[in-house]
Amino acid sequence: MLPTPLSERMLSRGMLDVLIRAGLIAVLSVFCFRIFYPFLDLVLWSVILAITIYPLHVRLRARMGNRSGRAATLIVLLSLALIMVPAYLLGIALLQSAEEAMNAVRGGNMRIPQPPDFVAGWPLIGQRLHDVWMQAATDMTSLVQKFLPELRDTSLLLLGKLAGLGVAMLVFIFALIIAGVIMAYGETGHRSSEQIASRIFGVDRGPRIAALCTATIRAVAQGVVGIAFIQMLLIGIGFIMKGVPGAGVLALVVLLLGIMQLPATLITLPVIAYVLYKEGPNVATITFAIYEFIAGLADNVLKPLMLGRGVDVPMPVVLIGALGGMVTGGVIGLFIGPVMLSVGYRLFWLWVEEPPVASEPVAIEVVSGAPLPGAPGTPTVAPVEIPRA
Repeated sequence: MLPTPLSERMLSRGMLDVLIRAGLIAVLSVFCFRIFYPFLDLVLWSVILAITIYPLHVRLRARMGNRSGRAATLIVLLSLALIMVPAYLLGIALLQSAEEAMNAVRGGNMRIPQPPDFVAGWPLIGQRLHDVWMQAATDMTSLVQKFLPELRDTSLLLLGKLAGLGVAMLVFIFALIIAGVIMAYGETGHRSSEQIASRIFGVDRGPRIAALCTATIRAVAQGVVGIAFIQMLLIGIGFIMKGVPGAGVLALVVLLLGIMQLPATLITLPVIAYVLYKEGPNVATITFAIYEFIAGLADNVLKPLMLGRGVDVPMPVVLIGALGGMVTGGVIGLFIGPVMLSVGYRLFWLWVEEPPVASEPVAIEVVSGAPLPGAPGTPTVAPVEIPRA
């Protein structure tokens, strides 16, 4: 049996070393990811908030003698004051709406009008819907007892969602505090992001990709999520002040519609019609109607102010990011999802639109198996050209 050529033994040992190193790196990466995973949403939200608010931090820092720490602290405190009070009012209204609905169902005080006759003529579901509606209008107690298991499951689901809102609010508070720390060291963080991007994508493309990610995060966070949140606060405060039933739930629906880029007038106009029908036209209702109508159209004014050059991302991408984020991450994912998916979309198209690098022929030597270089019987060395990307 001929001995194994030296070149093959060296190749096998080198390949084994590479596999061992790759395995150790993979194990370390998985271990680190499992430790970091519980804090992933918190860190992502902190980075998104820091990138979004950082231009305001730069302007405020210049007026405070270039004191980054004080400027970041002031922004965090003002943000908490501006957001927590309306959010607290909306949360209280949401809890009251859920409690009133449950009490009305339990006490049998809910009055439902009888269904019109034309409902029974609807295809497929008309007759069944008419029967259930008629039973709800005439005998609500028996209908509740009939669907009691489903109502119990639905109630537990709603309670879980309410608890998720509370957790999301706590996470937001911590994320805002961490974002203040990140903004205080904003210049160092910017250099670090460029170094990381340069290491991954190359020295030439690294700074450009870091700038692209920053611009995309800022545009989507300000122009989509931020505007939807502001509009929710404006509309929700009006609902609470007027005592609209289910004000908290309606405000959350306005937030979802805003992130999905649907008009808030889908909620405000029916509520205005309900209030005018219930209380009649007077100074209070007319003032409420005008305020809610203007608040429902506020995104048309806020978008040119906050969007800048605009979000260079199709709205279906933002919509899919919002829905997918909400399914996978709850309320937190509703905000993080569209931002991260938009960044991925922009990076993908940057890669697609980048022209390929011209290939250059490179001469290498291909050697057949030989016992030792230069030994008798050494085969001929032939240069072969292969393209190098």
